[in-house]
Amino acid sequence: MNIFITNDDGIHARGIRQLIAIAREFGDVYVVAPDGPQSGKSHAITLSVPMRAKPLPVEEPGLVEYACSGTPVDCVKLGLRELFKDKPMDLLLSGINHGSNAATNVLYSGTMGAAIEGIMEGVPAIGFSMATYDQQVCFDPAVDSVRTIIRQMIAHGRVGDCWNVNIPVGEVKGIKACVQAHATWDERILRREDPHGRPYYWLEGDFENDDPRTDTDSYYLDHGYVAVVPVTVDMTDRAALSRMGGWF
Repeated sequence: MNIFITNDDGIHARGIRQLIAIAREFGDVYVVAPDGPQSGKSHAITLSVPMRAKPLPVEEPGLVEYACSGTPVDCVKLGLRELFKDKPMDLLLSGINHGSNAATNVLYSGTMGAAIEGIMEGVPAIGFSMATYDQQVCFDPAVDSVRTIIRQMIAHGRVGDCWNVNIPVGEVKGIKACVQAHATWDERILRREDPHGRPYYWLEGDFENDDPRTDTDSYYLDHGYVAVVPVTVDMTDRAALSRMGGWF
């Protein structure tokens, strides 16, 4: 197989190095990832400045890597449409992200932006995230689950399939296919001043999960399970659409 890999934490992050090692068990691996952190970029693309892609010195057969100056979605576009345009990709993997992308975090995530770009390009995709921002987290308990999920996508995935996978820290009790939680951030804007008296701002917040359901990604993640949510590009609210039939 030809497997494309990217992330939003940067090409040297421990998460992507772990994902590359696992993916190489399934085929040849082609990597285009940001040259530095690009978290929270969602589906952003670069339009106003040129992008650069630097090949990395890799001496392992079946592995090619580029560091890109753009966003995670830029990496996918550049890799599939230019750098590896003669290598049809069978699967796109993004991550392993440092930090959960469960619930509405999927909308902000560069990890999942890249995965969704994959299915827009016709490649089945999986975005992997670990529910901690600890850059030194041990991925060992998650390795078998990542393998299993990749194996299931290879066996059963179709063009248009994209899975948002969130992994708990520590012992993994199992894997659950589930729905996205209705959970959001309680956000605050901090206003401060620099030494010249000019204002600047920081965004901070607390993640609030008030969803009472027991079949959501946030629920399973909190209870030690890997949560797998199938996602799609189509954001149409069909319930609202049915109500709008006689309005216009």
